[in-house]
Amino acid sequence: MAPAAVDDDDILKDEKNPPPLDEDDIALLKTYGLGPYSNSIKKEEKEIKDLAKKINDLRGIKESDTGLAAPSQWDLVSDKQMMQEEQPLQVARCTKIINPNTEDAKYVINVKQIAKFVVGLGDKVSPTDIEEGMRVGVDRNKYQIQIPLPPKIDPSVTMMTVEEKPDVTYNDVGGCKEQIEKMREMARSKKACIVFFDEVDAIGGARFDDGVGGDNEVQRTMLEIVNQLDGFDARGNIKVLMATNRPDTLDPALLRPGRLDRKVEFGLPDLESRAQIFKIHTRTMNCERDIRFELLARLCPNSTGADIRSVCTEAGMYAIRARRKTVTEKDFLDAVNKVIKGYQKFSATPKYMVYN
Repeated sequence: MAPAAVDDDDILKDEKNPPPLDEDDIALLKTYGLGPYSNSIKKEEKEIKDLAKKINDLRGIKESDTGLAAPSQWDLVSDKQMMQEEQPLQVARCTKIINPNTEDAKYVINVKQIAKFVVGLGDKVSPTDIEEGMRVGVDRNKYQIQIPLPPKIDPSVTMMTVEEKPDVTYNDVGGCKEQIEKMREMARSKKACIVFFDEVDAIGGARFDDGVGGDNEVQRTMLEIVNQLDGFDARGNIKVLMATNRPDTLDPALLRPGRLDRKVEFGLPDLESRAQIFKIHTRTMNCERDIRFELLARLCPNSTGADIRSVCTEAGMYAIRARRKTVTEKDFLDAVNKVIKGYQKFSATPKYMVYN
């Protein structure tokens, strides 16, 4: 029987739409190019990799992280001998270059408190690295230049350098007119608002003539606050609070009725209040029993709560210096002598008491 004829269109159609591969075909393709021991080798490599990872985890930091070679390659005796034979460099200053940009260039260096020398360059220095007036490191035998050094800078000057350029302009320094107006507009948009100025004596101090006819930025800030306090409309539910411990320095224009209508004075704590403040600050401290807080309060006359807190902190420091875990009454007495009596000349409390 003669074979049936196959049309060319059917062949092209079969090539464009090949039959999908089954699981047996896929398994056969995966074995292409693999030897008889490929699976065993992959298994062993995986075990070796896991074992190496486990060893690195147990060993901790890698030698490559510290730049060290393997301990088996260390030669401590030779390294110690090399460090003893290698002499440190000496600091000098290159004052002049003779025949620059040539192969016969020489360098005049000035070694402080020794002499001036005409020397050449070391093997590790390029002529383009050396300039006149710069500091260099020279060896102690031939005084050849071995390394260029950065300019010497005073450590105090280094601390003054600006690490990041600030984004504040000169327009932001001074009266703060726009900021105060925006704050007032935001306060008006709320149903009720409290605007609190702490340490108002920093911006509300008495005005003075600076002698040069220019407006002081702090004074302009205070005048803008006074302007917003007056205004032409009622402030409504906006309450303005100010706090200071130096009312004697405030400008009289700020204290007039209609601007600050009510003045409330929080006086210095009395004897009983000082004892209670001591108990509050020592509540979280590990103190010995039967500490006479009333005695400590009597030793701190005319002291504020901040002063008493400083006494408690200093008493804890005395206990730490003595390597004790418990603060004793003697620690508090020493702290009172240091904080209350020692720092009394720096306190502003006497001026406040005279004013009141």
